[in-house]
Amino acid sequence: MPRFYCPTPITPGELLDLPASAARHVQVLRLQPGDVITLFNGGPDVPSSIGGEYEATVTQMGRSHVQVQVGAHMAVEREAALQVHLAVGMPANERMDWLVEKASELGVASIQPLMTERSVLRLSGERADKKQAHWQSVAVAACEQCGGNRVPRVHAVMTLAQWLKAQDPLDAAQSPRLLLSLRPESLGLREAAHHTTSAITFLSGPEGGLNTAEEDAALAQGFAPVTLGPRVLRSETAAIAAAAALLISG
Repeated sequence: MPRFYCPTPITPGELLDLPASAARHVQVLRLQPGDVITLFNGGPDVPSSIGGEYEATVTQMGRSHVQVQVGAHMAVEREAALQVHLAVGMPANERMDWLVEKASELGVASIQPLMTERSVLRLSGERADKKQAHWQSVAVAACEQCGGNRVPRVHAVMTLAQWLKAQDPLDAAQSPRLLLSLRPESLGLREAAHHTTSAITFLSGPEGGLNTAEEDAALAQGFAPVTLGPRVLRSETAAIAAAAALLISG
């Protein structure tokens, strides 16, 4: 059954005009009145969402709008108990798109794109806003495909220094902050996260990694160095490998 993210409040039994993005998707699939779809609205645009999903039946198809009859709410969730927040030095080209897509499929809670000293991709102003909106749409599409009912928030682009300065020092005591690092004292990821059940922030650099001063700044904010093993991974692969290790249970 086709699934659509509907970033508005949803009430069982109502006639609902789908938002433009969902309506376009329904039209592209050439659905017709009487067809049954699934709606979900868990995500950054609807903070009051109760999660789960809703069955809905298409009632009207117009040139620019689609109306549905909302059915029952189904309290099904496919989210991990552990909230993983990825903070990543943005890789260049289409690799950030890939990272956002795969991280959303795995079920991360949020993604923070960062600019660091070694970042190839530099964004600011309108261009940064457009990229953020694009990555948020990538996250939506990934959740529609994989069955996730809570779309991760893709935050606005920040520099690493800005982001570190904004971190609440009290949060470090409540949930681990992990830094991907080659430092000899680095623990294995699973060892460092072994007793964590609520939330983890995982910070990794861009191509070439974070420099020594940036790592020192992160350590000063309560981050602990961790390693993913002896292989040298691309920046986007490292972030996804960490998310998979933390979120997928055997």
